[in-house]
Amino acid sequence: MYNLIMNIVTTTVLRNNLADTLKEVTSKKDYLLVAKKGKITSAIVNIDLFEDLLALTNKKYLMSIKQARDEYKKRNILSHDEVFGEL
Repeated sequence: MYNLIMNIVTTTVLRNNLADTLKEVTSKKDYLLVAKKGKITSAIVNIDLFEDLLALTNKKYLMSIKQARDEYKKRNILSHDEVFGEL
């Protein structure tokens, strides 16, 4: 149906096989790139990837990642036992 190696589907194939294409994205692929007249113009992504991408646009979330990386570099870390204690 489409190029599985590069995750590319043409608009014609997408239009003619929308249900199968969406099923493929949902079950086997994170995304498909959509090409029109040989040029990639858009993408179809599964909801999990989309939510991850939205999270990456959250400045507060990005700052927390930066802070965690800085703390790790400074060796300001806790062991598993310090965090969870004896289970």
